[in-house]
Amino acid sequence: MNAAVSGVVTVAAPAKINLYLHVIARRADGYHELDSLMAFTELADSLTVEKAGTSMIEASGPFADRLPDGEDNLVIRAALALAEATGRRPDVRFDLTKNLPVAAGLGSGSADAAAALKGLAALWGLTEDTVDMIALAREIGSDVPACLLSTPVFVGATGEDLDPAPPLPRAGVLLVNPGVTLATLSVFENRRGGFSPEMRFDEAPADVAALAEILAERENDLTEPALGLSPVIADVLAALEAAPDCRFQRMSGSGATCFGLFDDQEAAEAAIPAVEREGWWVAATRFRETGTA
Repeated sequence: MNAAVSGVVTVAAPAKINLYLHVIARRADGYHELDSLMAFTELADSLTVEKAGTSMIEASGPFADRLPDGEDNLVIRAALALAEATGRRPDVRFDLTKNLPVAAGLGSGSADAAAALKGLAALWGLTEDTVDMIALAREIGSDVPACLLSTPVFVGATGEDLDPAPPLPRAGVLLVNPGVTLATLSVFENRRGGFSPEMRFDEAPADVAALAEILAERENDLTEPALGLSPVIADVLAALEAAPDCRFQRMSGSGATCFGLFDDQEAAEAAIPAVEREGWWVAATRFRETGTA
C-alpha cells in the first residue's frame, strides 16, 4: 500500500479490460456465474486522498461531469464502508481526475473505489490485518476486488473469486468507445442463449501473437446482447480489425468500449488515425506492469 506523505496519498485507478468473458451459468438468485480474464492498463484515473474537516469529493478531467452523486459514487461508498469497518470518520477530501469513460466496460468506477480503499488504508496507517480489504471490496461492487489487485487475474463466480493469471506480454492496447454508455444490467437482461465453458489457461503467452491465438478460442458472451442495444459497437470492432498491425480486437466487459491488441504501445498509437471517428473516444496505452502503484 502507498505510504502517506504529509497527509496526502495519490493512487492510480487503472482501466481494466476483459480479454475474454464467458457466462457459464445462471444462479437461482438471478446472478450469472462468469469466467473472465481481466488485464489492466497504464491508462488510469488518478485519485488523491487527504485529511479534511469533512468528507467531500472534487472531480476534474474529461469525464468528470458524468460521475454519480452521493453513495451512488463508488468512491464515496468505499470510504463509508472502510470507515465503518475501522471505526473511523470518513473526514477526507478526494480529488479525482477522471480520464476514463463511465459505464463503458472499463470498470472505471470500480477502479476508483479500489483506489479509494488503497489511499485511505495508507492515509490511516492501516495494516494488512486491520481489515479484509478483498472482502470489503466485494461488498462495494463485483469488479472492485480485481481492481484492488490490478494484476492479470481470472475472475469467477459473480466477480468475487479471484485466481492469478499467467504473466501477459507487454502488449500495446488501443481503446475505442463510440461515445455511448451501456448499463451492465441492461446488457445481461438482453442476453439470450446458452452458456459457455470455463476456459482458463496455465502457460504464459510468449508474445502478443500467442496471446491473440489463445483469445481467438474464447469469446465475450456479452457482445451480442450489447450489439442489440448499441449496434455502433460493430463499427468499432470493424475499425479495429482494419487498423494496421492490430493483432486482435474485442469488446471489453458489457461494452461499449472495445480494445485492439498490438505488439507495443507505439504500434497502438500509430493506428489511432485509422480508427478515429467524430464523437468517438480513442486512447492508446499498454498493459500495466505488475507491482506498480
